[in-house]
Amino acid sequence: MSDIRNKTYAEAVKISRDYLGPAAERFIERQVRSHLNKDPADLQPHDLYKLLDWIRISVSFLSEDADVVEDYVHQLRKLASKGVNSNE
Repeated sequence: MSDIRNKTYAEAVKISRDYLGPAAERFIERQVRSHLNKDPADLQPHDLYKLLDWIRISVSFLSEDADVVEDYVHQLRKLASKGVNSNE
């Protein structure tokens, strides 16, 4: 697995664990590598905006509960905006 010392990556994984359990780290790592073509250690808060639609689509295949999917995406969007607002 990737280097979890990156704060944005670590927070994204933490949020994802609530929705995906132990598959969270692998899921986020694959999303970052596949859709951003970057190492998760280089993930920046603004990068999450680029992933939100991909994550929504992927998680929709795993859950039929649209509210859960939207809550998950909302939590990641909050993380992205927190980073943007703090100029990280």
